[in-house]
Formats: sequence, C-alpha cells, structure tokens
Amino acid sequence: MTDTHVPPQASSNPDVAAGVAQFLTPVVHQLVALAVNGKQAHWHVRGPNFVAVHELLDDVVAHAQEWADLAAERVVALGLPIDARLATVADKSGAVNPKAGFQQAEPTIEQVIAQIDLALEKVNSAVDGLDDLDLASQDIAIEIRQGLDKDRWFLFSHISVD
Repeated sequence: MTDTHVPPQASSNPDVAAGVAQFLTPVVHQLVALAVNGKQAHWHVRGPNFVAVHELLDDVVAHAQEWADLAAERVVALGLPIDARLATVADKSGAVNPKAGFQQAEPTIEQVIAQIDLALEKVNSAVDGLDDLDLASQDIAIEIRQGLDKDRWFLFSHISVD
C-alpha cells in the first residue's frame, strides 16, 4: 500500500532529493534575481530601439520566472522546501544590482547579459552535478540552459557590432 502522506521521491531516496536541492536551489536564486533585475531594466530602458528591447526584456523576465518555478517545483516534488524569498535571493545569488534610474539600451542589455551569465554558471554546475544523480532533474537544468542561451543570444544581437 502506498503512503500518501510522504512525498514519493524523498521517501525512497533522501540523498537524491538533497543533491538535487544542492544544485537547483542556486539556479532558482539566480533566476529570481534575473527576473527582478530584468523587470527593473524593462521599466527604465531608453533609446532608439526602446520598443524592441523593452518587449524583449519582458520575455526574459517571464522566462526567468517560468524556469525558477520549474526548478523550485522539482525540489519540492522531491520532498524538500526551497527558500526563494527576496532577502535570501539577495544574500545567496551574488547578483549585482543594476544601475538605478533610466539608462540607454546598450548598457541595460549588458547588465542583463551579465545576470544571465551568472545564472548560466549555476545552471552549468547543475547540469554537470546532476548527471550521475538524477537525470530527470538534469533534464530540467538542460531545458533552462537552452532557454537562457536563446535569451542571451537575442539580447546580444541588439548590441553586436559584427
């Protein structure tokens, strides 16, 4: 008989759940920071490509929120809590606050790309670390990696000179 009061994965292998949390929690922190700072950039971007960059930043924010939710829900599905409160994210993410106020598109994009690069570091670590631990969780990290790569490419293409 199945015990419906115990999360399925945590009850069978708590070491896997703890390992997944170790790799995906920093990903969640970076993605939440990207969403918050990306929205700040979205509101304050200026310049000749305003509409395109403004709308693209909204997409980046929506993606970051979606992927943070995906990674966090994997940890919770394995039976462990996740702390993504803003104070925790500010303390743990290592994200640099973007410049306050209005700013031209190019420096805004550079700041958001730097945030994406921080997230990619954590995602790459998760992809590597989850390889021998939990392939379902690794698939989530790979999906996030693919999306971040695409968002980074779209932003970079706005400021590329070659």
